Amino acid sequence: MSDLYLKIVNTPVGKTAAQSLGLPSPAPLKRLKRVDQPFIEGDVLIGAGNGAKAIATLGSVLGASPANLFHATGPDTLAESSQAGNKAKPFEVGANSEGKFSALVFDATGLKTPQDLRALYDFFHPTIRKLAANGRVLVIGQDPHTCRKAPNAAAQQALEGFVRAVGKEIGKKGSTANLAWIAPNAENQLDSTVRFFLSARSAYVSGQVVRIGKAEEARATNPVAPLTGKVALVTGASRGIGAAIAETLARDGATVIGLDIPPAMEELQKVTGAIKGKALACDITDEKAPKLIADFIEKETGGVDFVVHNAGITRDKTLGNMPEHFWDMTIAVNLTAEELIDEELAERNLMRDNGRIVCISSISGIAGNFGQTNYSCAKSGVIGYVESMAKHLKNGITINAIAPGFIETQMTAAMPFTIREAGRRMNSLSQGGHPLDVAEAIAWYCNPASAGVNGNVVRVCGQSLIGK
Repeated sequence: MSDLYLKIVNTPVGKTAAQSLGLPSPAPLKRLKRVDQPFIEGDVLIGAGNGAKAIATLGSVLGASPANLFHATGPDTLAESSQAGNKAKPFEVGANSEGKFSALVFDATGLKTPQDLRALYDFFHPTIRKLAANGRVLVIGQDPHTCRKAPNAAAQQALEGFVRAVGKEIGKKGSTANLAWIAPNAENQLDSTVRFFLSARSAYVSGQVVRIGKAEEARATNPVAPLTGKVALVTGASRGIGAAIAETLARDGATVIGLDIPPAMEELQKVTGAIKGKALACDITDEKAPKLIADFIEKETGGVDFVVHNAGITRDKTLGNMPEHFWDMTIAVNLTAEELIDEELAERNLMRDNGRIVCISSISGIAGNFGQTNYSCAKSGVIGYVESMAKHLKNGITINAIAPGFIETQMTAAMPFTIREAGRRMNSLSQGGHPLDVAEAIAWYCNPASAGVNGNVVRVCGQSLIGK
């Protein structure tokens, strides 16, 4: 559904009216226009605190882009910014300049004490106003759980609060801020995450924290079609977010098996037909469903690389008025079916090495929602399932989750006007997301270079004001 308010406030008259009334004036988000679009363009400023461990890797990743790369100079706290490589030109952060930066990237992995946090101020205070509209802020830190000393853990944990606050300050310009925490010696796993968070693919992802662990370095892939030769199963693929996921994975080279309930078969075949995929009619709550799915995969493709558990339902009622079949069905579709399908695929060795499992949670599962005790319960259970499974999966297989916020779909279009508008505006970007935004995040998880990204729950919500 079109966001009429967003269009109006981006006209001269509408912008003036919104400002005079104190209403939000969200900036239109720039999303991916073509698959060969560089992940970052324009001018990019990179900085680092003392003891930085990822600065050289960041310089290498950014140096592979057509962006003009600069490294911060000035305060002693930023001296190690010069290790960004030969392609980075010096830029004095306190100097007057007319230009704007497409991205501000900071390596905070070396910050050992709260006093070291001054480097954040020294880098961002003089440059944050120079961030362009639809700009990107990305901070790299060390996972606090891997810090041996309390002051070190405090300094690294502080990055989360800093990044979330920055995201709320810059969101009105359509800009985003995110944080990647890396495990010791996991710098070589940064590539796909840096590219995602600095690109137009992450337009509706802000205020998020991603943990990156050690893994085998991925082989080089075709950057335009990194999923070539892979097979993906996408449940609930007939429309909305599921259709966008199927189309995006196919765009990136994967062969897609789209699954949905039999009554949605006509819509599903249109989706899979357009992307040269395969359609499977199946009710995932049927006790025979896991075997049926596994049989289909074994016959058609011999195995699967990606399993995206997108199928979901809502059956809303306040708890005291909720019939038991509303509860049972919601838990079965949104949680139990995922576990049973994964178990069947694992037992039959149909999940290929270095595979990816992606589950769809929800902000409702993080913050709860009125009239959705069943749905919130199930979607919170998804988070627990992902975090536990991440510790046990082998052969390079990872599992992660996406928690969408307000996404413009047929379901949200049917909401009452006031609730719909509240959902759209109650985030740092003051607008709803698109199904493509969820799909792009899933494509990042599935990228072969994302082997170190495991056990995460990333919200695609424009940094919603609701929940964590």
